Parts: sequence; C-alpha cells; structure tokens
Amino acid sequence: MTPAQQQPTPQRPARHPDRTDVLIVGAGPAGLTLACDLARRGVDAVLVERAGALFPGSRGKGLQPRTQEVLDDLGVLSAVRAYGAPYPRMLSWQDGERQGEWDLVDRSLPDPTVPHPDVWMIPQWRTQELLHARLVELGGRTSFDTALTGLDQYPDRVGATLTGPDGIGRTVSARYLVAADGGRSTVRRAVGITMAGEEVDPRPALVADVGIDGLDRGNWHVWPHGPGGPLLLCPLPGTTDFQLFAQFDPDETPDTSPDGVRRVIAARTHLAASAVGEVRWASDFRPRAALAERFRAGRVFLTGDAAHIHSPAGGQGLNTGVQDAYNLGWKLGQVLRHGAPEELLDSYEAERLPIAADVLELSTRLHRAGGVQDGGLRRGPRTEQLGLGYEHGPLTVEARSGLAEDALRAGERAPDAPLDAAPGTAGTRLFDVFRGPQVTVLAVGHELPDVPAGVRTHRVDDGVTAEAYGRGLFVVRPDGYLGLATHDPADLPGYLARLGLHRS
Repeated sequence: MTPAQQQPTPQRPARHPDRTDVLIVGAGPAGLTLACDLARRGVDAVLVERAGALFPGSRGKGLQPRTQEVLDDLGVLSAVRAYGAPYPRMLSWQDGERQGEWDLVDRSLPDPTVPHPDVWMIPQWRTQELLHARLVELGGRTSFDTALTGLDQYPDRVGATLTGPDGIGRTVSARYLVAADGGRSTVRRAVGITMAGEEVDPRPALVADVGIDGLDRGNWHVWPHGPGGPLLLCPLPGTTDFQLFAQFDPDETPDTSPDGVRRVIAARTHLAASAVGEVRWASDFRPRAALAERFRAGRVFLTGDAAHIHSPAGGQGLNTGVQDAYNLGWKLGQVLRHGAPEELLDSYEAERLPIAADVLELSTRLHRAGGVQDGGLRRGPRTEQLGLGYEHGPLTVEARSGLAEDALRAGERAPDAPLDAAPGTAGTRLFDVFRGPQVTVLAVGHELPDVPAGVRTHRVDDGVTAEAYGRGLFVVRPDGYLGLATHDPADLPGYLARLGLHRS
C-alpha cells in the first residue's frame, strides 16, 4: 500500500440507537455506495432495508468504466475484478445453428488516463455483496427486515418511523435522510415528489438467473427470432448461471415460476426444458423511463432508482445511482464533519438532475434504436460515463483564460496518469494520490500552495499528467472531478472555504 492509500481510521461520534446523522433507506447499489462513503468519512449513518437480505438477482450486471473508478476509491474494485469478466461476444442462433458473432460493446484501446476502459460484467447481487462486506469492514450499520413506515420533517432533523419484523415501530431521528429505495420509493411518495415518465417499450420482459446444461459459456447467446419473441442467455461470471432475458407480446404476462421459465426457454431455443436447472431468481417488468421532478425535499434526498428509472439498454441505471451516491456522500461528509455551509448540499440536485436526464434520454434512445438481432443495442463511449461532468454546476470555477478547445476544464472528470517511479519499482498513479475521502490540490507547473489541514497536495512538472491537465492549480473534489482550475493561488482559500476547509 502506498502512502497515498493509507487512510487514518475516522473518529466517529458516539452512537445512539435512536439518533443518527444520516438514515439511508434501501440497501441497493446506491444505498450501499453511500453507506460505505459515509462510513469512511466517520459520519454516523444507518442503512435500513425492507427485505430480509440483499437483492438476490443479476439485474444490473454491467459496471461502466467510471463506476469502476468509484469502486476502486471505495476499496472494492479488486474483488469486483476477481469475480467479474469482460463482456462476451454476442452469438446468434437460428434453428439450432450458430449464425454469427458481434460485440455489444466497443473495445477500448489502452489509455494512461483511463485505468479501466471497458465495461465489466458482474451480477448485481455480487456487487452488492461486496459493497456490504466493505461496509461491515468500515464499521457501518445495516438493519434488514426494517421498513420505513412514517416520515416527518422538522427544521433541524427528520423523524422516521421504522418497523421491524415484529411489527413494532420505533422513531429514529436523523439530520438527513436519503431515499435509495427503488422505483416505487416509499420515501419519494412520503415527501410528495412526483416522477414523470413514459413507457419505453409496450412489450413486457422476463429476466431470470438460471442454471443451463449443454450451452457454452464463451458467448452471450441470442435467439432473435424465437417463437413469441427474442430471448437471450448471458453467462454470469463467477457463477455457473446464465441470465435470461425474454420479451413478450404486449398483451402477455410473463410466467415467472420455475416451470414458466423452463417453458419459454424450451419454446424459443434448441434447448430442452430438462436442460434448465435451478431457477434462482425471476422477475418481470415493462421497460420505462422516469425522472423525479426534484432530487431534494428539505432534509430528504433521492438517489438511484428512487430518482430516475431507466430502460436496461446501455447499462446506465445502476451506474447512475452509484454516481448519485458518490456525489452526495462527500457533500454530506463536508457539512457534517467539517462544518461546510448547508448550501453545499444544494449542489447535489443542481449537478445530478441534469446528468440523470441526459442518461435517461440515452438509454431510451438505445432501447428504441433496434433489436438485438441487428446490434441495435450496441453500447459506445457515451455509455461509459467518463465524459459526464459538471462544467455548468454551482461548484465549478474555471479561472484560466485562453484555453485550447480540447483543454481539460473545471467540472470535468480528473483523469488518471502514471507517476514517476524509481528504477525497478512499480510506482504509483495519480488516482493513488486522489484515493480517499479528502480534497486534493494538484499543482501542474506551479509551486505547491499553502492549504488548510486535511487537504492533500501533489506537484508535477512534466510527463503524462502535465500533458493531460495542462498548467494550473486544480482542486480535485473527493468524487474525482475538477472543482477549481486556476493559475492564481489566491483563488484557493475562498474556494476551499465553500467546502468547509479553512486555514486554522
């Protein structure tokens, strides 16, 4: 572990069973990401989940390059890489014969500024399992079989009624509450935030995790013209299962029972029903797109599917939810632990709502672009989420002038780069410098400025970093985006003060 990776264990305030700084409702990818981020910041948070266990299905199985960078920062990427695999090539079948292969995703060339350039496949249940294990390691609290059944807001807190399996409700007081409880969010309805949307496809779909005998695991298998509609079987890495996806006529209701799953596979493929082993999980849905009118109501914030619902095309839903949590986590940490002004939290909606709207448009367009038989759902650079940023956000200050058209600017993702190493050593990367919950000031072609305690600094004069960034003083936010870009050290104190960072 490099010095940049070593983080002191945060000192947490004394815990009270009925009081917390942040109550997170929903232990999906967004809720778990936020809980991990807050735990490493020393913020007292409680994560509650209505179900008795983590979600058991594979649904959101693609982690985009930007999400992998988030998971790297949170300390779970090595496990994600160990349990996952690159996307396999698609293979079409017709009348029991192989028809041809193609790539669903673009394969990227190596780039020193992007350490994980390709989407990574791993079942959603495994991603959540790894995040939960990390949360436990960080000392976070999770309560399963616990439903939010009441919510009241006050000027300085939220009062939440939580009901456990015994049916007895108790009131928990939190300074803030975060809804990560999915598309049918109880929290969103309780605070009166409406969600506007549309049906993306009138055809219902069936998704399931199944054991299959007699089908190779080297491809994602597609029957585009099966009787009744297309069917896909994708091998799930780190398991012996396949994910089934099948579409039906608009007036049909998919049968999610194990026998129903076996029948649809036997009817649309060359596989016999007896080739289908255990059906571990199954669900049906109608693809739709919807966006909440607001992401905040007082002391309540919406994240993930509670704020935006996506078609599965493009693999954007889970990833956008993780990015929501990563954006909100550091801001809550600065307000609760470092005394940043409350106004910092207003930037969450200002930054994330436009991003969610853009991503929704993309996933809807990909879904409607064409069927699986002609590669109409192919994903490209726009789905990687590396180019999404906050150039017009309230925390973005670009104070340099005369920049080239393709220059890196404030509000954009801070790129990675290899750093100089002694001969014979592996060296480190710029992301190793950024890793952790702190703000970083990067000086490129400048002397290191004086900064408040708790702000990390790093200086480079040449090499890949200088080429990627250009000359300047850069404030790198804890979520890996450039907040301030300037040549004048006098711009730093005022900007850092907005984040709760003052010279003593």
